[in-house]
Amino acid sequence: MPEDDTATRRQDQDGAGAGARDRDPGRASNADAGQAYAGGEHRGNGRNENRNERADRQWQELVQEIRVVQTGVQILFGFLLTVAFTPRFQELDDPDRTIYIITVVLGSLATGALIGPVAFHRIVSGRKIKPEAVTWASRLTMTGIVLLLATLVSALSLILRVTTDDHIVPWLVVGVLAWYLLCWFALPMWVRGRKTNGKDDPGDGKRPR
Repeated sequence: MPEDDTATRRQDQDGAGAGARDRDPGRASNADAGQAYAGGEHRGNGRNENRNERADRQWQELVQEIRVVQTGVQILFGFLLTVAFTPRFQELDDPDRTIYIITVVLGSLATGALIGPVAFHRIVSGRKIKPEAVTWASRLTMTGIVLLLATLVSALSLILRVTTDDHIVPWLVVGVLAWYLLCWFALPMWVRGRKTNGKDDPGDGKRPR
């Protein structure tokens, strides 16, 4: 009957396909990989990318983040450098001058840490250690963010001491510091712990495994 003939032809085709896979294991592996990709399977990191591809993506993301932070640091540091040449600076007492010096040093350290990833990448470029470069650049960026936080708090303290009553300066500085800590660290860590159950995300800038 026609149905029997159709079933027979399908069995013959399946047998021929199996024979071809036995003769060419590489072709079979490629076919299986293509089927797995079409079925929505991805590699262990949740994306269809290998270790080097993931490092390239993480580096591009990190560069965009550094650009945002560097803009704020450059504006703040440039402002701090001009303060010493204003007439009002000569009127500052010793404690305010000390705070100013600390602020300038912190701003300089923050600038160095945030520019560090660029120099790091340029020196190790072409050495095939992109994943390690991403790891160290991420650490330098986080260090720069912490130093930027200290610079902002110190600069705010100096400005408030000059422009307002000294009795309310500590309260204002503590309030702003708490807001920075909430926005920059507490909220992201809370979301991370709540949504990922403490598991590291391959895209968080840590060394790819």
